[in-house]
Formats: sequence, C-alpha cells, structure tokens
Amino acid sequence: MDRRPGLSVRLKLTLSYAGFLMLAGALLLVAVGVFLLRQGWWQTNESGAVRVTPGTIFVRDFAPTAAAVMVFLLVFGLLGGWFLAGRMLAPLTHITHATRMATDGSLSHRIRLPGRADEFRELADAFDMMFTRLEAHVAEQRRFTANASHELRTPLAISKALLDVARSDPDQDTGELVARLHAVNARAIDLTEALLLLSRAEQRSFARERVDLSLVAEEATETLLPLAEKHGVVLETYGDIAPTTGSPTLLLQLTMNLVQNAIVHNLPEHGNVWVHTGVRPRSVVLTVENTGEHLDPQVVSTLTEPFQRGTERVHTDQAGVGLGLAIVSTIAQTHDGTLTLAPRSAGGMRVTVELPVLSPYADR
Repeated sequence: MDRRPGLSVRLKLTLSYAGFLMLAGALLLVAVGVFLLRQGWWQTNESGAVRVTPGTIFVRDFAPTAAAVMVFLLVFGLLGGWFLAGRMLAPLTHITHATRMATDGSLSHRIRLPGRADEFRELADAFDMMFTRLEAHVAEQRRFTANASHELRTPLAISKALLDVARSDPDQDTGELVARLHAVNARAIDLTEALLLLSRAEQRSFARERVDLSLVAEEATETLLPLAEKHGVVLETYGDIAPTTGSPTLLLQLTMNLVQNAIVHNLPEHGNVWVHTGVRPRSVVLTVENTGEHLDPQVVSTLTEPFQRGTERVHTDQAGVGLGLAIVSTIAQTHDGTLTLAPRSAGGMRVTVELPVLSPYADR
C-alpha cells in the first residue's frame, strides 16, 4: 500500500513520554503555586517585619524556578523517552529484519528473540513458527513439483519412444503398439486426475454434509471386492456407526485409496485386509489394516509424501501413481482430522484416520 510519510513509532513514544512528564510536572508546580498564593509570607528588613504579598513572592522567586524545572523536565523527558522507546522497540527491529529476509526468499532465518516471555517475544515466536511451516511447505512443494514433472515426463517419453520405434519399423505389429500406448496413456490420465484431486482437496472447495464412515467403508469394500478376489485377499469390514461431517466424495476417495493400497501391497497369497470404524468421545476413527511384508518405521513415516512408495514399483494395472496416501493425508487435513501410519509387528501396516465426531444435536 502507498502511504504518506509519518512520524516513527519511536518518535511518537518519545513525545508521549515527554508530554506526560511535562504534564505531571506542570500539575505539581500549579499545586505548589496555588498553595503559595494562599499563604502570606513575612520578611524582615531594616525597618522590621514586613508582610510581603503572595503575588510578589510567586513572581520574584517561584516563577523562574518553575520555568527552569519545566525546561529540565522537557529535556529529560525527550532524552529519556527516546532512549526508553529505543529499548522497548528493539525487538521489532529483529522481527522486521527477519520478515524482510523472508520476503527476499530466505525462509531459513529465525528470530529467536532472547529474554522472558512478553508480547514482543510471543510475536517473535509466532513468526519463527510461521517461517518454519512456510519453509517446510515450500520445500514440500518443490519436491512435489520435481516429482510430478518426472512422473508426467515418464509416460510421455515412453510414448515418444514407442512412436519412434513404430516409425522406424513399419512392419511392427500395430496391435501390440496400440495396447502399450493405451496403457501408458491411461497411466498419464490417472496421474493427472490424481493431481487434480489433490489440488481440489487442498483448496477445501467442498460443501460439508453429514457422513457415516461405516457406510463409506462398506461402499468402498464392495467396490474393491473384485480387486481383492483377484489378488487372493480376504476383505473384512466391521465396526460402529461413525457420524462426521465433510465431503462424501472425498471421504469415499480417502477410504478407497486406503483399502486399495491395503489390497495391492499385501502377501502374494492368502492376504487379509481389515476395515474398522469406531467412535471416541470427540472423534470417529477409520482403521485399515493389512497383512504384508515387514516395514521399516522410518519408511512408513515418509509414505504420505507425494510419489513415495514403501516397496519397489509394481507394474500391474493397479500399481497406482504414488499419490494415494498423499491424497488421503490431504483429505484428512482438510476435514480437520489426522492420519497415522504404523507398521504391524506381524507384517503389513495399520492406517488410522481420525475425524471430528458429529454432535447428536447438530441437526436439531
């Protein structure tokens, strides 16, 4: 914003300090002057005791002294006020410096204002927390952009290579070429749709409705039952009614992603997936567990990042695009919930989504 130049805060505080000091001094001098005017003074000269009028004493003795005191108070108030204002506003200088560095793109700088807690230090701590989150968010966005560019470039490069081969060998079987191009194109479409879904979830551009997670879990398992049968996985769904609020479409997508991951990343045969819903005092819980390989807890903690996979990529029709758990995490956050991933001691993983419970009096 374009603003007209004005007085600095330090100068305003200095004038305020000096003004209040002058006002206090003036009131004190007025009180003393009124007292002197009401009293009669006696003085002794060569002819004896003579009563001197109060006005004469006030003008001759008190007024010059009062003027000198006021001048002293003015100078002292300005100098002292300027010094005190500088000391009080010194933390703002550090905050301003850090903010300007962040504006220039340096998010690694922290204020770390020393001293005991007060308003300025609380403000500095809030700025440090904001810088930390911004730095993490920017780093995540850069990784996401790099990974997305790589993932999108891969199917395009494969398509170009297939077309180059077809051009150099006109006698090649076109049916096989078309099938491979179709698979590569389908993967690119899936990746693009996943990116769009992730972006839409991050923008929170959805209307909130009453949703029962138990019904969502049943719908997701019924939809993915053929996939489970294809992989030889047994699906089990159980639990209590779990009312919450949010987007039915996004919450269904969240559940579908979790169940699909649990099916695909499972034992080669005789695997199991358990989908459970429950209610806690202030939240509803969706839990998806599966059998599978033993997972490293450090690897599990990174699976919610985009394009991160716990194992090597599996080239199947349901291999996914590396955004499943990233989408789940974003949908959970936009619904004011949390996502927790933990490896099971017997192998596989337990994923827990916790969302705010819908009050029974919400519709009344």
